[in-house]
Amino acid sequence: MGIAFKVQDDRPRKFLEWIWLRDNCRCASCVNQDTMQRNFNTFDIPADIHATETFLEDAGVRIKWSDGHESFYHWNWLMTYLARDWQFNPTLKGEREMFGASIANDPPQVTYSSVMASDKGGVAELTAKIAKYGFVFVTETPYEDPADTKRLLERIAFIRETHYGGFYDFTPDLAMADTAYTNLALPAHTDTTYFSDPAGLQAFHLLSHTPAPGADSVKGAEGGKSLLVDGFHAAQTLKRENPEAYKILSTKNVRWHASGNEGISIGPYRRFPVIETVEGSLFRIRWNNDDRGVLPLGPAGEVVKWYNAARKWDEILRRKDMECWIQLEPGKVLIFDNWRVLHGRSAFEGVRRICGAYINHDDFISRWKNTNFPKEHVLQSVRG
Repeated sequence: MGIAFKVQDDRPRKFLEWIWLRDNCRCASCVNQDTMQRNFNTFDIPADIHATETFLEDAGVRIKWSDGHESFYHWNWLMTYLARDWQFNPTLKGEREMFGASIANDPPQVTYSSVMASDKGGVAELTAKIAKYGFVFVTETPYEDPADTKRLLERIAFIRETHYGGFYDFTPDLAMADTAYTNLALPAHTDTTYFSDPAGLQAFHLLSHTPAPGADSVKGAEGGKSLLVDGFHAAQTLKRENPEAYKILSTKNVRWHASGNEGISIGPYRRFPVIETVEGSLFRIRWNNDDRGVLPLGPAGEVVKWYNAARKWDEILRRKDMECWIQLEPGKVLIFDNWRVLHGRSAFEGVRRICGAYINHDDFISRWKNTNFPKEHVLQSVRG
């Protein structure tokens, strides 16, 4: 049993159950207003809970319950759940604008001073541009001390620790068994494919690029241009040009691993496809051919189909109109969505000092929502 509503449109629901309403009372005795957590055990509510009195008011409905409690529900809140499961649920899907090579002419940017300001306007702009384009540059960032870059990233969220450590500051010395710690060219890829939950945001700040000891002082510090590819743009292109290849790469689960460092053997709890979707929408790209495990065998012909699909995917990623090439420089921090944007670099000469970090995707989304939308709307989206 519950309460029925007379509504004038085609809302899918016109009835809300008593137990659901009582469980979702938002009063201060039921919900801690600081933590927004329930203060009671749902299952202490009698199974036969029902209203003894209801009062229709201008702002909403007041209910006196058979357990002696009294609740008030605003009309907007009630209409939200009569309309659908939730009214406001901002996702990156609705913000995205795909990019290609031409974005290098006018990449999304914010200034360091705006992000570090006491108000949250700069952080809102930074996270909104990542949500829209998949990456952003933070200009005018101090580079004498990497701690300034660390403080910048912590304006988004806390830094994620991995087997590489937390905030990184490295040169190409193979301190870790990974080609990122060399001066070799790197094709477009996403990082941490081998985690069940890959790193969300990634950041690079080129602190310096100098000739190697004894090298030519003019030509000894060249190359290392950064490559960005919009993985969602590439996936859409694949789906349009070869739907069968898209289906294979979005459904065939593949093993990924990190096994190069002593005592480290990391792999996700299950296999994942290259292109991950949720309810038909693009959700995450997981692609680093170097970290891919042995392709699982299946019925005759399946393996060849996967390789053909992956060959097409690789060809799309390498198209000139897909590749955004930008030279990193001191004072210009690159932050990008590792679930969407693939990155790489050209080979280089000399010694480059790079600092940066990973940030969890959920924490990035939280920061984006809380700096770009009203608090009540954000709470609505996360609590259902």
